[in-house]
Amino acid sequence: MTTVSARLFAATLSLASVMAPALAHAEDKKAEYPASYNGDGAVTGGYSLSRWAEDWTSMRDAKKRDDLLDRLKYLPLDEDGDIYLTLSGELRLRVNETTNPNLREADAQRQDITRIVAGADLHVGEHLRAYGELAHGGIGGRNLGVPSTSLRNDLVIQQSFVEASGEIGGIDVGVRYGRQEFTDGPNLLTSQRDNNTIRYTLNGVRAWARGRTVRAGVFDFRPTAYGDLGTADDVNDPARRFSGGNLGFVLPKTFLGGSQLYLDTFLWRRQNDVGAWGGRIGPATRYYLGAELRGDVGPVNVDWSVNHQWGTYIDQDIDAWQAFIATTYRLGKAKTAPRVGVHVDYASGGGGYGDGKLRNAYSPFGNNIYFSYQLYLTPSNLVAVTPNVSFTPFKNARVTAEYELAWRDNVYDAVYRANGQPFAGTQNGQSRKIADLARLQLVWSITPRVSFTGRYEHLAAGPALTDAGYRSSDFLAGWVSFRF
Repeated sequence: MTTVSARLFAATLSLASVMAPALAHAEDKKAEYPASYNGDGAVTGGYSLSRWAEDWTSMRDAKKRDDLLDRLKYLPLDEDGDIYLTLSGELRLRVNETTNPNLREADAQRQDITRIVAGADLHVGEHLRAYGELAHGGIGGRNLGVPSTSLRNDLVIQQSFVEASGEIGGIDVGVRYGRQEFTDGPNLLTSQRDNNTIRYTLNGVRAWARGRTVRAGVFDFRPTAYGDLGTADDVNDPARRFSGGNLGFVLPKTFLGGSQLYLDTFLWRRQNDVGAWGGRIGPATRYYLGAELRGDVGPVNVDWSVNHQWGTYIDQDIDAWQAFIATTYRLGKAKTAPRVGVHVDYASGGGGYGDGKLRNAYSPFGNNIYFSYQLYLTPSNLVAVTPNVSFTPFKNARVTAEYELAWRDNVYDAVYRANGQPFAGTQNGQSRKIADLARLQLVWSITPRVSFTGRYEHLAAGPALTDAGYRSSDFLAGWVSFRF
């Protein structure tokens, strides 16, 4: 373990010792923080986006295995079954069709995309594990340009880490070291980016302490810089570093007169030696202080987060804000009942071209399809209001329809796309309206292992884009995923 890893683990043990008295409980059983909110990602029907978050120990019981694939979820390697292997895999076949790609008048682009992933999770007793994951990304079609390494990649070691965990005074503590996915924060700031073929991963150490109602974590990472050939050209990015800590709470159920709410706070630092704004490239250090409130209050579901960003970029001070306020209301008692809602999103802008403070907000590696399926918007210099409705047209299917209205926060700054790059020339216009976007999505869980997703988006370009020569665009995508 590196010196940084040792220090982080020691800090986590210290957190556990501080938390233990406050979390003492009359019951003797171990206190567990709710798994869906512990920073590892939700597990639905046994499956998670991060496959290491899954628990298949139930397959120790032969009566619960329905087929050969169930057997692969629990392969004992010793007589007692304390050392066992869990195998996982995914095959995703996807097609994207985009008119006016990059919002320029041009022939339509078609992407035929293949994802193949194989994972192995080795458990050595209750306290040690090692996880590895290989991935392949293939792409064909027409008018492809130069596909990114997150779309075309012969072979990637997508994840590879070791983990030690245990219990101190009823508090779960652990440390994970290696290449891994990290999503312990608002989804619009930290995401595996499952829309990509090769997922977003980081390299370093993460440590945690979790009680029944309080949890804490620290981390220190460098992103993976993917090559596009084999496993030897995927390296830790030497120019970027992401580190910080999180503190989360289960709020009392009596809060707001009966609720199930979770409050997460975070303090992060992102360092980038090659930050880019307004055609300039230079060092940037950006700090994030924020909070997220998630959960349910009766039929109302909330996901509200806000963060302030500060630091320096070359010779500019950073002073930026983001606020993401999403609320839905369930029209019935069943979990599958229709929902109506709205999300209002704000990301400050200004100074991207060297004028005064840099007020452009920036998300470290968030989920940009939330703003545009085509990845033409990102939470920087953006104000968006998006009413939506979702319903279940048939069993195990969910349809979501949205209509987003998007403006610039600062008319003297550019419109930015998902990769953080500006739409060239938009900084010279004076119009605030970016676009209207109509979106429709169907997610159908055909079986627990097989699913289909379909998406459509029409982006009607507003004057902030059309004044710079950009056009409207339609996007249609569909894919089938099989995983075990």
